[in-house]
Amino acid sequence: MSDSARVEGADAASPRAVADWLKARALAFGFDTAGITTPAGIGPAGARLREFLALGRQGEMAWLEGRADWRADPSTLWPEARAILMLGQNYGPEDDPLAVLARGGEGAISVYAQGRDYHDVVKKRLKALARELVATHGGEVKVFVDTAPVLEKPLAAAAGLGWQGKHTNLVSREFGSWLFLGALFTTHPLPPDAAETDHCGGCRACLDVCPTQAFPAPYQLDARRCISYLTIEHPGHIPEEFRAAIGNRIFGCDDCLAICPWNKFARTAAELRLRPRPELTAPRLAELATLDDAAFRKLFTKSPVKRLGRDRFVRNVLIAIGNSGDATLASTAESLLDDPSPLVRAMAVWALRRLAPTDVFARKREGHLERERDTDVRSLWKSGD
Repeated sequence: MSDSARVEGADAASPRAVADWLKARALAFGFDTAGITTPAGIGPAGARLREFLALGRQGEMAWLEGRADWRADPSTLWPEARAILMLGQNYGPEDDPLAVLARGGEGAISVYAQGRDYHDVVKKRLKALARELVATHGGEVKVFVDTAPVLEKPLAAAAGLGWQGKHTNLVSREFGSWLFLGALFTTHPLPPDAAETDHCGGCRACLDVCPTQAFPAPYQLDARRCISYLTIEHPGHIPEEFRAAIGNRIFGCDDCLAICPWNKFARTAAELRLRPRPELTAPRLAELATLDDAAFRKLFTKSPVKRLGRDRFVRNVLIAIGNSGDATLASTAESLLDDPSPLVRAMAVWALRRLAPTDVFARKREGHLERERDTDVRSLWKSGD
């Protein structure tokens, strides 16, 4: 997402004065932290991105490859940019995000997706701040939030907002793991702030807690093994080797974020729209599995989950049901064996096999296998023969 604007003849001010004014106004607009870097502040992150892509660790996120040059070098994205204001919006949770993982009948939705879609909140504030900058000091601006080809995390580290931890996510000494990021590119030659240094030390809690071992080494991520990727970005059947490890995580995963010791300094989000909606903190799997498309859209209105679509979401729910160990949920899985979506049918078979007695599953297979035409679903019915 981007927006640009220009005003001629605005009152001149020194770059330092504009920078100080801009950061103060960012906090006044409701951002929790702000810092300035330059396009060159991206440093070696561009080379790391190219290595990540060369190893195929992006999985099916083809959009990462499509504009890799822009991501690797912000000056290629917008050659006129002279400075980048990086902004952080705190979305810290009030409770422990990992507590729900012990409750098999409930689903775990990543903290960032339990409240209002952050794109709406952050982008609106960025636009307002950009308009005020142009009106007050002139110049040109572009604003970006997440979906644009910008490597926000290394730029945020260069701007002093935090550092990229061993899990590759941004860590803040003030806000822990819980910052949404936005970027304001400007033609003003603003002086950069000092970059944050790495404070991970010998800690490897984030690496060790990962259920699917998605970190080949510190500061490296293989997205193909990451539960956030698998439950959100992966469009097809989730590989069987990861299903049990997913547990009851039905949208994203907070394990490596929540385990970070720097969260002892974190604070609950002040922005009410980013706080969790009660119905999304620990929803019952049995209820989520019954959602049709209309009910799914209604429940997740103004939520990032809505972009996933009903079929992929129920796919995730059925994996959680299969991992629940609750035999009473077998009937829920059974009710979806004839769902129109092969994604859903396949995971209904997988969940039923894990929860139902062997003789019950065999009887169900006899009837459904005869009329099933999807190759992947048929394979799941036959597996274990």
